[in-house]
Amino acid sequence: MASSAFLLIATFLAILLLLAQPLGTLLARFIADRPLLPAVENTLWRLTGSGQREMRWQHYLLAILLFNLLGLLFLLALLMNQAALPLNPQQLPNLSWHLAVNTAVSFVTNTNWQSYGGESTLSYFSQMVGLTTQNFLSAATGIAVAFALIRGFTRRETQQLGNAWRDLTRITLWILLPGSLLLALFNLSQGVIQNMDGYQSFTTLEGVKQTLAMGPVASQEAIKMLGTNGGGFFNANSAHPFENPTALSNFVQMLTIFILPAALCFAFGQSARDRRQGHMLLWAMSIMFVAAVIVVVWAEQQGNPHFLQLGADSARNMEGKEARFGILNSAFYAVVTTAASCGAVNAMHDSFTALGGMIPLWLMQLGEVVFGGVGAGLYGMLLFVLLAVFIAGLMIGRTPEYLGKKIEVREMKLTALAILVTPTLVLLGTALAMLTDAGRSGMANPGTHGFSEVLYAVSSAANNNGSAFAGLSANTPFWNSLLAFCMAAGRFGVIIPVLAIAGSLAAKKVQPTSSGTLPTHGALFVCLLIGTVFLVGALTFIPALASGPVAEHLQQISR
Repeated sequence: MASSAFLLIATFLAILLLLAQPLGTLLARFIADRPLLPAVENTLWRLTGSGQREMRWQHYLLAILLFNLLGLLFLLALLMNQAALPLNPQQLPNLSWHLAVNTAVSFVTNTNWQSYGGESTLSYFSQMVGLTTQNFLSAATGIAVAFALIRGFTRRETQQLGNAWRDLTRITLWILLPGSLLLALFNLSQGVIQNMDGYQSFTTLEGVKQTLAMGPVASQEAIKMLGTNGGGFFNANSAHPFENPTALSNFVQMLTIFILPAALCFAFGQSARDRRQGHMLLWAMSIMFVAAVIVVVWAEQQGNPHFLQLGADSARNMEGKEARFGILNSAFYAVVTTAASCGAVNAMHDSFTALGGMIPLWLMQLGEVVFGGVGAGLYGMLLFVLLAVFIAGLMIGRTPEYLGKKIEVREMKLTALAILVTPTLVLLGTALAMLTDAGRSGMANPGTHGFSEVLYAVSSAANNNGSAFAGLSANTPFWNSLLAFCMAAGRFGVIIPVLAIAGSLAAKKVQPTSSGTLPTHGALFVCLLIGTVFLVGALTFIPALASGPVAEHLQQISR
C-alpha cells in the first residue's frame, strides 16, 4: 500500500504541475488585461456595451454581487416552476421553497451542497439550464475575484482593478467552455452517459424490477470538476458508474479539480514578475496536501478496531467505498475534494474511520486553501500570506511588506475579518443546530459521530465545499435555511473584504527591497505560511474536533 500511495501521489502531482503551468500563462495574460482574440472580444464589448472601462474595487464588487444576485433569482424561479418547464420526462414536481432556496444559493456560491437526490428531484431542464449554467458562472466569479486581488498586489498607485464583466466573459469563454468541452468528450469515451431519454425499467436476474436513471450527465460532469463545483447529477455522485465509470476517469477527475487552482498559482507568480512567489504557494499547498493524504490512507488502511478483534482481514475499512476504486483511490479522492472547494465524492465520508473522516473535515475548516476552489483557494491562501508576513514583521519589529507593498492596519483588519468569517459561521451554526430540536431532529446517529455529522455539514456549507458526511436528514426548513445562510455568508462575507484589500493594495507605492526585507519565497517562509494556516485552524477548531472525531476515535480504541 505504501509504494502504491507514493506512486499515485508522485504521478498525480507531476502531471498536475505539468498541465497547470501553460494554463497559468494563459490566465496571467488575462490578468494583464491582454485579449486572446481582440477582434472577437471587441465585437462582444460593442454588442453588450460592457467591458469598456476599468473599475474601482467598489464598482467591481457591485458588479460581482449584482451578477450573482440575478443568477440566484433566475435559478430560484426555475426550480420552483420546473413542473411546467420542458425536458421533464419523469414529470418531477416543483421544489419546496426551502429546498429551492438552499439549492439556488448552493450553486450560485460554488458550494453545490445537495439536500436532494438529483435523479429523483430535478428535471433535465433544471440540471442543464439551471445547475450547469451556475457551475460555469460561480466558477468564473471566484476566478475573477482572484484576478482582482492579484492586480491589487501587482499594480501601483491606481484605483483600478480591471473590469469585472470583461474578466467574467474571458474566463467563461476562453477557459471554462473549451475545457469543459474537452472533458465532456473524454467522459463520453469512458462511458459517461449523455442523453435525453426517459428512465429505463428492467428486471434483474433475480426477478427484481428496477429503474435506471438516464440524462445529460457527461456535460454537467465536466464543469462539475473543472469549476470545483461538485454537484452530482446522481445522488451517489462520482461513486455512480454513469458519472465515474473507470479508474482512468477517476484519476482525470481528481486532476481536473486541482488544475485551475494550481494554474492560478503559476499565474500569480508570472503576474508578480517573480515566479518564486507562485512556487512558494504551490510548495505550501503540496506539502499540506501530501501530509493529509498520508494520514487518511493510513487511517483507512488500519480499519475499525472492533472488526480487527474478529480476526477478519476484511477489517480494512471498505465500508462505503466503491470496490472499483478501493481504499487508496477513495482516500485520495476524499482529500482532493475537501482540499479543493469541490463537493464531489466517490466514497461515503460518513463511513470513514474517525481519524480518516477528521482530515477532510479539517481541510475544509482551514478555509480550503490547500489548492482550494477556483479562485477562492488562491485568494484564501493569500490572506494567510498577509497574516504570515504580519506575524514575521512583529517578530523583527518592522512594518510588514509583501511584494513591495506595506501591509498596514487597514489591510490587517480586513484580513482578520475575511479569515474569521467562516470559523464564526461554522461554530455558531453548529451550536445553533445542537441547541435546537429542529437541528437535532435531523441527526441519524447519536453521540460523537452524530456531532461530527452536524459539524461536517455546517463546515461544508460555510466553506463552500458541498460534500456531506451523510447520516443527516438535511431536507427540512431548518437545515435548508441554516445551510443556505452559511453558504451565502461564507462566500460573499470573504469576497467583500478581499476586494477591499485589493483596492487598498493597488493604491500603494512599491517599496524598494532592502536588507531588512523579509524573503517570501524560500523554505523558511513556506514553513511560516504552513504554520500560520495550521495555527489558525488549530486554535479555532481543535475543541470542536475533540468533541467529535477525536472523541470517537478514543472511544473506539478504548473498548
